[in-house]
Amino acid sequence: QVQLVESGGGLVQAGGSLRLSCAASKVSYVMGWFRQAPGKEREFVAAITWSGGSTYYADSVKGRFTISRDRTKNTVYLQMNSLKPEDTAVYHCNAVQLGSRIGLWRDWGQGTQVTVSS
Repeated sequence: QVQLVESGGGLVQAGGSLRLSCAASKVSYVMGWFRQAPGKEREFVAAITWSGGSTYYADSVKGRFTISRDRTKNTVYLQMNSLKPEDTAVYHCNAVQLGSRIGLWRDWGQGTQVTVSS
């Protein structure tokens, strides 16, 4: 069983920034972030290969969000800049199946709420 603890969310005005963190009890070859807005399906946001640091982004966040990781702390980060109201969602981290861009593990953390006001 994996434990994933997300933090760093909050309320921010459009155009603002937040930095999310995810502390994981274990990591996989690819780790990433997903988000789920009310009434919508969970969607892929960004991923990073744990060893090489290659990054992948959803088109909707490309150029605004940056994923990174600290291998010594088993922690994944998501720097979010130029936030928009449509970025409002609960953000979760998980291992990522790159081909399908879905979460690999059954267990999800509690997530962290990001709310962007216009």
